Amino acid sequence: MSKRVAKQINSFKYKGESIKFTLGTLILTGLCVLLIIVATFTQVTLTHPYLPLDTLAFLSQETNDYEMFQHFMTSYKYIPQIPVIFFVVALLGRKFGIFSIMCYIILGMFFPIFALGGGISYMFEYGFGYILAFIPAIFFAGTLLKGKTNFIRIFLISIFGVIIIHILGILYMLFIATLIQAPADLVTSWIASQSGIQIVYDIFFSILSIYLGRQARKLLWIIMC
Repeated sequence: MSKRVAKQINSFKYKGESIKFTLGTLILTGLCVLLIIVATFTQVTLTHPYLPLDTLAFLSQETNDYEMFQHFMTSYKYIPQIPVIFFVVALLGRKFGIFSIMCYIILGMFFPIFALGGGISYMFEYGFGYILAFIPAIFFAGTLLKGKTNFIRIFLISIFGVIIIHILGILYMLFIATLIQAPADLVTSWIASQSGIQIVYDIFFSILSIYLGRQARKLLWIIMC
């Protein structure tokens, strides 16, 4: 390979540079906001094997193959909003990732684009804290995603980023529940439904989303340069 060809190839190599503020960037940010909205209203049924707590007791019983298969399979209705958030920050970086979330929140103050509607009154909904928590989570993820990344870093970003969202979301929910004096059983059931097994799925799919976002960012950097 000649030095001239090597230099040309190297000039198109992604090196972690930040995306510049251009009209194309604004359009891409708008598309990412639209992607977040679509993810908010998208529900995917996940079916996969698992080990229930009564595994040993079940195996000691006489069962047929169908009952055996059904017992060790589970289905979960999953909304991929959080993985999409991490895809956006992996694609756009910290600055434009936060900007896209701010646009999403502002639009939600006027239009019903949140899971349970929209408007100013939505600030008193239990789930609004999770939306606000996207901002610090993106700041954290975007900071650590600068420069080169490997699987370990992506794995840690996904774990701590998802935990940030759920902890702040739960704290906000407890604050609202205290204001309206909600029953304790309602509070615990809400936490279990929003931040129970959901966390495991969020972490797993956020790892995939960050990886895909980084690959898309490389292509984006080549196109925009």
